[in-house]
Amino acid sequence: MSHPNLPMTEVLVVADCWQSEPDAETVIQRAVAAAAESVDEDVAEAEVAVMLTDDAGIRTLNSNWRGMDKPTNVLSFPALQPEGEWKPGDAPRMLGDIAIAYETMRREADEEHKPFDHHLSHLAVHGFLHLIGYDHENDDDAEEMETLETEILAHLGIPDPYADRTGTH
Repeated sequence: MSHPNLPMTEVLVVADCWQSEPDAETVIQRAVAAAAESVDEDVAEAEVAVMLTDDAGIRTLNSNWRGMDKPTNVLSFPALQPEGEWKPGDAPRMLGDIAIAYETMRREADEEHKPFDHHLSHLAVHGFLHLIGYDHENDDDAEEMETLETEILAHLGIPDPYADRTGTH
């Protein structure tokens, strides 16, 4: 049973490489729920779509939407929000889409000596926070976002993902 104040999170596996990670959907559902519970944003009755893709798929998205012809670990696409207040009976409100690339994510987890599910949780939380308006375009915003990510991950029993880094993005 889902918590009444949590968004509905749909996970779509579109690349075969994710078949080696059968718990990926559960990890993502748990991470998004923890993030939603930790923010003041009203995300009840909202939907999030998470696409598990490969480097080729995310490279295409990154090129088409950001003009960067290279793979990346995670991309977020916040949905335009309709005017007016959402009311029960309205169509579910879309928060947006998150895409996560397997090969880049796997390489980062291995290079940083992090469990795969910890890094996947971090990217799901990071992507969700982008959907609700957080960013890391300047140092203050990056610090705020990273602090929140670290707090959310701590609730999941995951160590600070930024502890061993000097820079983040």
